[in-house]
Amino acid sequence: MKEVKAIIQSFQLGQVIDGLRQIPGLPGCIVSQVQTFGRNPEKHTVEEFLESTQRTKLEIVVDEKMLEQVLHVIQKNAQTGNDGDGKIFVIECVDVVRIRTAERGSKAL
Repeated sequence: MKEVKAIIQSFQLGQVIDGLRQIPGLPGCIVSQVQTFGRNPEKHTVEEFLESTQRTKLEIVVDEKMLEQVLHVIQKNAQTGNDGDGKIFVIECVDVVRIRTAERGSKAL
């Protein structure tokens, strides 16, 4: 299993979620608002930084067979061609436990 973490422009969220919903069997997605900064922050004060760096983070755990499709959908739907479009991280997920049923691994997704 792999965990996909994507940091995207917040205004692209609807388009990305619509694309992800088209993937059969997608187990779900965690969405949260985050603040980021890149290599060359343009803002100088903390207030300016906090106002200008809001992004959306998606977190999805998928079987490896679904990974490339998820990456493609996120990248295609989040891309504007401008600086700050974001990044996608892929992390090894060792195990998953469904709290309600105690199922583990892929069955818990």
